[in-house]
Amino acid sequence: MPYQMFNHPLMKHKLTMIRDTDCSSKMFREVVTELSGLMVYEISRELKLVEKEVETPIATTIGYQLKDEIVLVPILRAGLGMVDGIQSLIPSVKIAHIGMFRDPDTLLPTVYYAKFPKEIDQAKVYILDPLLATGGSVLEAIRKLRSAGVKDITVLSLIGVMEGINKILHEEPTVKIYLIQIDDKLNDHAYIVPGLGDAGDRLFGTK
Repeated sequence: MPYQMFNHPLMKHKLTMIRDTDCSSKMFREVVTELSGLMVYEISRELKLVEKEVETPIATTIGYQLKDEIVLVPILRAGLGMVDGIQSLIPSVKIAHIGMFRDPDTLLPTVYYAKFPKEIDQAKVYILDPLLATGGSVLEAIRKLRSAGVKDITVLSLIGVMEGINKILHEEPTVKIYLIQIDDKLNDHAYIVPGLGDAGDRLFGTK
């Protein structure tokens, strides 16, 4: 299946916490961090391993380490809130950045900043954006990554709508998308309904 929605009880519980309009910025940041870690813990079951010889205090043995390099690509600003939860589980990740702003009239994204690590084309890449609404920002990020030669792309979002999911998969059918919840629709301003508001503002207390 090109997209998957998690049904883990802890994820559902914590997502409800940050939907609440009374959730403080501090709590919002902490819970987004926790949710991001839980999501990556689930999808990490698919990661490949290679053997590694290690010396324990008792004897030499064979252990395992992750085979592929992983690069996180948070879409600024809100995607930054998902980085720490993943990095705490996989400290070896590298972090790229893509900055975008959305035209208030056309709702189309414009990239103003993109910085990738060397050899990102050989890595497993996770695009991070808490809300997958129209899909425009994620698609623009995918295009930038494809132009850098990236083949293995996964999208991690907390909440999405089918409009955005279908838009991405129509253009990029091999991309994997993981979410905790699929909501009803978008409103006239392209906000997810019921959603959780503007994730960037709630993360950083800018509203």
